[in-house]
Amino acid sequence: MIKRIILPVLLSLILHSCAEKNKPADAATDPGKEVYMKYCLACHQMDGSGVPGLYPPIRKTDWVEGDKTRLIGLLINGQQGVIIVNGKKYQGDMPSHQYLTDEQVAQVLTYIRSNYGNLADPVKPDEVAAVRNQSANPR
Repeated sequence: MIKRIILPVLLSLILHSCAEKNKPADAATDPGKEVYMKYCLACHQMDGSGVPGLYPPIRKTDWVEGDKTRLIGLLINGQQGVIIVNGKKYQGDMPSHQYLTDEQVAQVLTYIRSNYGNLADPVKPDEVAAVRNQSANPR
């Protein structure tokens, strides 16, 4: 009788344990995704497609996959006016995210540069600090 009860419970626990290990990373385990979900999702959307005419996509663009310095500056300083991304105009303003730490900026940009079909190098906190310092002390 006890074997009939214990065996299914034990099997269930083992299967549940294996399933948990194979789950994809979520915002709780990826700090870059967590920052994205909190500050970027509303404009750039869950799939990175943006909003036509307002907010550009972050999928396969030279803004995301290209020059890190330009991308870091865009996130820290924001952007107003028309921006051309993949040959299309977008007119939504990007707010400054100066309040994010260097680590948070590096995490979210690394997340964006390695997701949504992008295959770019990670961004490091010291790269963010250098851009932030240059923005604060222009020549």
